Amino acid sequence: MQSIFDQAVERRGSGSVKWDRADKNFGGTDLLPMWVADMDFPAPPGVLAALRRRMEQGVFGYSVLTGDYYEAVIGWMARRHRCKVKREWIVFAPGVVSALYFSVQAVTEPGDEVLISTPVYGPFYHAVEESGRVVNRCPLKRRDGRYAFDFEEMERRVTPSTRALMLCSPHNPVGRVWTREELEELGRFCLRHDLTVIADEIHSDLVFRPHTVFWNALPEMEQRTILCTAPSKTFNLAGIQASNIIIPNEALRRRYRSVAEGHHALSPNAFVEAVVVGAYRDSEAWLDELLVYLKGNVDYFCAEVARSLPQLRVEPPEGTYLAWVDCSGLGLSPEERKRLLVEKCKVAFNDGSSFGPEGADFVRVNLACPRSTVEECLRRLRTGCL
Repeated sequence: MQSIFDQAVERRGSGSVKWDRADKNFGGTDLLPMWVADMDFPAPPGVLAALRRRMEQGVFGYSVLTGDYYEAVIGWMARRHRCKVKREWIVFAPGVVSALYFSVQAVTEPGDEVLISTPVYGPFYHAVEESGRVVNRCPLKRRDGRYAFDFEEMERRVTPSTRALMLCSPHNPVGRVWTREELEELGRFCLRHDLTVIADEIHSDLVFRPHTVFWNALPEMEQRTILCTAPSKTFNLAGIQASNIIIPNEALRRRYRSVAEGHHALSPNAFVEAVVVGAYRDSEAWLDELLVYLKGNVDYFCAEVARSLPQLRVEPPEGTYLAWVDCSGLGLSPEERKRLLVEKCKVAFNDGSSFGPEGADFVRVNLACPRSTVEECLRRLRTGCL
């Protein structure tokens, strides 16, 4: 039986970064783009209906968020994550990346260190370094393809200048969904060293095992955490620029708002509320169906790599739709590997080095696409690599 997610949507010529910039960015032609982390699926019908209703009103002036928005966020966090959120804790942001910058500037001073577990999403580094702070890098440990926090190494690397820790949960790019026990241990580490946590949980709805909101693992961390959430990855709405930043600590929230206000980044566009309410209130069944489809893509891709591409290794991600593929078996330098993938395989993947030096042997592959695209990707890899 065909899924609604099997239908291919033509995105070329639509101003899509993923599709319209792939050839230029990678220096190739006719590339299959599986890099930028958005999905090749239409937004849920509930979101599209909400947008149509908003458009029919016809006036798109300056906007504020009403009770419907806050109730939608609060209800979603309670139903999907067993997390109690109060209305006054929620601060709008135009994107989680923007919120990472604002958060770093709100909880640290120039010259302070921010601890980051690497490899990790590139804007983690940028938010720290471009704000005049210092990245304190602590690599995740990897055993049999599975990553974990290296708490012993974190104890060695933390210094009196370390003032915050940035958490990616679920982790992009390695695909870990941290267990409650891991997050509790991380929280106790932060308490011992008086660290504020900036938790990026943008992929928290896209998981194949239970996700734990950071402070649910250790309630003492609630008052020292900035929690970054959004419907953008969940419902493929990145271009709408709507994120929900949840900050229970009033003083911390004031500092965050002051930074964001200085960048004129607290006001939503005219479509934000319609999208958020349409997603969180009317699109839950769509998400449940999506998760089944994404898990099918992940399992198929990983099984086929193991079966027919012995030079590559991939551990099935526990969350996100991103496969972290170990290419060390190709025996190529990063530049040679890039030429192979672009010129012979005709695929566009994120190069692992963009996530830190620990990613030099890896590529990140976006599997949020119709199964036919995954099949074509594998065909191209076999043609170019075998």
